[in-house]
Amino acid sequence: MSLPDQAATLALGAAIARVLQPGLVIYLSGDLGAGKTTLTRGLLRALGHTGPVKSPTYTLVELYVISGYSVYHFDFYRFNSPEEWHDAGLDEHFDGRAICLVEWPEKAGGYLPAADIAIELGGEPGSGGDAVGDAGQHGDTRQVSIKGCSERGTTCLSELRIPPTASASP
Repeated sequence: MSLPDQAATLALGAAIARVLQPGLVIYLSGDLGAGKTTLTRGLLRALGHTGPVKSPTYTLVELYVISGYSVYHFDFYRFNSPEEWHDAGLDEHFDGRAICLVEWPEKAGGYLPAADIAIELGGEPGSGGDAVGDAGQHGDTRQVSIKGCSERGTTCLSELRIPPTASASP
């Protein structure tokens, strides 16, 4: 599907929030500036978070306790090797009770628990990318694919209602 602007990316995040369950692991993949944190911001806002939402690039993880959920937002962009996952002791956050949103999951290699849902964000071919890090802020259309990677993830996604601001890919 296509996300024509930042508002559509936020709306998709909000739609995803409505189908989440505790214990889900969600991988967010895409290049720098693809809209991973923007999608997360829309999701967190829909759950009731009113404070700032920033990329945890330097902190590795941000915790949000909202709507009866603990939501961990991870960013492994700065990992130089998958062993940094193990060294950081992050496995304790994947306890089956929290929702875990993971940017740059490939950087943690085989240490990271498997995804229940995988979301891939990317620029439309020839769109020129987005240098400011918020998908569509300058009119760049983003392509997104969402897939269930486990029975739980597939069940959640079966309830997903795509917002009208997002459109099916041609």
